[in-house]
Parts: sequence; C-alpha cells; structure tokens
Amino acid sequence: MNEQQSPASATPAAAQTTQYVLTLSCPDKQGIVHAVSSYLFMTDCNIIDSQQFGDRGTGLFFMRVHFSADPGVTADKLRASFAAVGDAYHMDWRIHPSQERMRILLMVSRFGHCLNDLLFRASIDALPVDVVGVVSNHTDFRDLAASYGVPFHHIPVTRQDKAEAEARLLQIVAEEQVELVVLARYMQVLSDDLCRELSGRIINIHHSFLPSFKGAKPYHQAHDRGVKVIGATAHYVTADLDEGPIIEQEVERVGHDVTPEQLVAVGRDVECQALARAVKWHSEHRVLLNGRRTVVFA
Repeated sequence: MNEQQSPASATPAAAQTTQYVLTLSCPDKQGIVHAVSSYLFMTDCNIIDSQQFGDRGTGLFFMRVHFSADPGVTADKLRASFAAVGDAYHMDWRIHPSQERMRILLMVSRFGHCLNDLLFRASIDALPVDVVGVVSNHTDFRDLAASYGVPFHHIPVTRQDKAEAEARLLQIVAEEQVELVVLARYMQVLSDDLCRELSGRIINIHHSFLPSFKGAKPYHQAHDRGVKVIGATAHYVTADLDEGPIIEQEVERVGHDVTPEQLVAVGRDVECQALARAVKWHSEHRVLLNGRRTVVFA
C-alpha cells in the first residue's frame, strides 16, 4: 500500500524560496522599471510587491521591490549581479533579506511611554526588530529594560563630558552592530558630529507643537492657546534640531474642555503611535531619503 503524504511534508514551493527587498533611488528616466523587472526575471526571481514614485520636483525616481528567489540565489550573488544595473542608471540601491530583523538601540531620559511601547511591540513581534540595548542618561528605566531581558547602559551626560558620553554611545553602536538608533524621548541635544556619524540611522520623536510651543511644558502652553489639534512627528535626526526629514506624523482632535493633563495623556499616545510606525517602516526598508523629505512606501 502506498504511503499517503502528510500535510507537513507537502511543503509548497513558495515556502522554499527566500525573500528580499530591493530599494533604489536614481535620476528619473525611461527604462528603470523594465531594467529592474527584467533583471529579476533573468535571475529566476519573482516579484511579490512593487512600489515606485517619480518626483517631478527633484527629478528623482524611487522604487521598492519585494521579491522571492530560489535558495541557491544568495544576497551576495544578487548584489554582485545587480551592480551593473545600478551603475547603468546611477542608482543608490540596497538589497536586504526581508526575514532579517533590524538591530536597534533605544535611548531615553525620564519619559518612558515610547520606550515601553517599543519594547512591548518588539517582544510580541509587532516590529521586525531586535532591541539590543537601552541607553539612558538616568537610571529610571533600568528595571523596565531588565524585565524585557534587554541590556541597560547608563551614560550620564554633562556639559563637561558630553564628548566622552557620545564616544561611549558610538562604542555600543559598533559593538552591538546597531543598525538604527531610536530617541524614545531622549532629552539631550546630540552633537553635529554624532548626527553626521549616524546620518539616516537615527530617528527622533517630538510633539508637533514645535516650533510654536518651545521650552518647558509645551502641552500647557498649547492649552493656554486653546489648540484644537495635537500631534507628534517622527523624523530622522540631523544637525538642524528637530528639522530632519519627516517619516510619520499622528494627530488627534481635542475639545475646549480638555485639561493640560489630558493633553499630556493624549500626546503620549500619539507620540507612541507615530514613533512605532516610523520604526516599523524604516526596519522594513520602506523609507527612502529625498533631500530634506522622505518617500515612504507604507
């Protein structure tokens, strides 16, 4: 009698493939999509999803392609063979295995809502990341990090030892092979040198009242002005304070009857939502820099 094949052994062919994400930007011209799709066809790859955008203002073309390849087609082979296409169209391009989780480092001071939100989302695989450490200039959230099994690094920062503190941070980034640094309400201004060192690899969150309500207690200032919409902005960090390319924004309408404390509570929620989406999209290679702006293939 012939043995019947069990469902577990009847693995579909698609499950045997490896998936990748190709991102690129280049001067816009005819033939880019054809060149990319032809390359993937000739290398026995299959396009799962493709998004593209041509910016008429800058004359640049942006593309994100999610595709599958046979097991014998490795990332190194793809990168080596795609180089000719990239050179022909003067592309800035990357190929990433889509199953790889991005290694991220979280930084926080004394407001822990974004830190706690990201740690929880990472722990339940709602974010495709591995949190390799938490850095803080205070010790308030040492136990929180420990509860998630994440190493905690206390790096005090004063005006006199700021350079040494940033050198220690970069040492952790190098040792842990950190791909993204997230300022989850880290309340220290980073030096221009550090911003340049981590360019395109560091995300910040702030309330969208900036620059209208600077300084202490921005939500109380907003309450005094009777605002009707509050929000938060997640952006890449640059040497221009709070003016880096915007990745995501979240807003919430509020009425005339809300208190300053209620504004703070709503603000915490929108900050968490905007930052989590920005981290998710960056770690899925959905965000491409376009000068002072971003292209987000969400």
